[in-house]
Amino acid sequence: MTRKISHSLINGRAGAGTAGQGLKVEWDSTNDGELHWMDVSESTLEYVAPFQGSNYGFTASGYDSSHTTIIDKFAFSSNVTASSHGDLSVARTSVSGQSSSTDGFTSGGYLVGWSMSNSIDKFAFSSNTTASDHGDLSVARIGLAGQSSSTDGFAAGGEISTDSDTIDKFAFSSNVTATDHGNLSTARRGVAGQSSSTHGYASGGGASGSTTVDKFAFSSNTTATDWADLTQARKAANGQSSTDKGFTSGGEISSTTNYIDYFTFASGGTATDHGDLSTARHSTAGQSSTTQGFTSGGTAGGGVMYDIIDKFNFSSNTTASDHGDITTSRAGHSGHQY
Repeated sequence: MTRKISHSLINGRAGAGTAGQGLKVEWDSTNDGELHWMDVSESTLEYVAPFQGSNYGFTASGYDSSHTTIIDKFAFSSNVTASSHGDLSVARTSVSGQSSSTDGFTSGGYLVGWSMSNSIDKFAFSSNTTASDHGDLSVARIGLAGQSSSTDGFAAGGEISTDSDTIDKFAFSSNVTATDHGNLSTARRGVAGQSSSTHGYASGGGASGSTTVDKFAFSSNTTATDWADLTQARKAANGQSSTDKGFTSGGEISSTTNYIDYFTFASGGTATDHGDLSTARHSTAGQSSTTQGFTSGGTAGGGVMYDIIDKFNFSSNTTASDHGDITTSRAGHSGHQY
């Protein structure tokens, strides 16, 4: 397995050789799994953002006929049915997902009996085991959006007894209660999350749907700013992220939709249409590779659940294609990538 170094190290070329070269970290499987540096031509380096994956997508928890603890894993490179990858510590649904370079995190949600949870679970991408407790959100809530920097996870919005504008921040490296990290511009549930290398975004949501896309800095605790607008007001969509754009897929308007649209991290403004999902659905999970977005599971309402994994290219506006299935049809699960 090869994991490319971060953008900052590529630019800095710390310890690099001659001009035009950079450094890459490679996993040396012949020497007890040690990491080593390798001088390479800078043109061959691939920037892998902290919020994107190179290998696998994951879904965790959700609701099929009941609350579930399932964690699924599927390959970005091939169209196959996902495999089991362990379980969360407790069954729940309507959760958010965050991803570090080594672990997935699932936060908040409804517990069995429909009480709200403040738990943050952590599971390793590299091993199939039951997730462990990784602290708590500042307040228990559902329908929140997940964002990820290289060091921290964020959980934005959601519903407590009413819609919430809370943005929580927790460290990937330590098990502690999350801290307050400012607020969304408006309180809302059913929000989709996107991430750039410096900012988190929260799109749509609310009791009746919204076009609002909020932007907040990972580095400072401030109220988010209204950054862009979706093409259609909607809620219960999911989010994906390329290095320069945020994507919002599916959701509910007056009925369930198959819309995919994108907004730019650099300029905001009104989002642009980017094709459609293969099937209209909401309460899905979103995953991001370096080149493609994935939308897994979801529901059309009325007890109709899906196991579909859709795939769409970040670079072209086309209808998403089938990319296999998760292990069980379900909705309200979290999305992760590695």
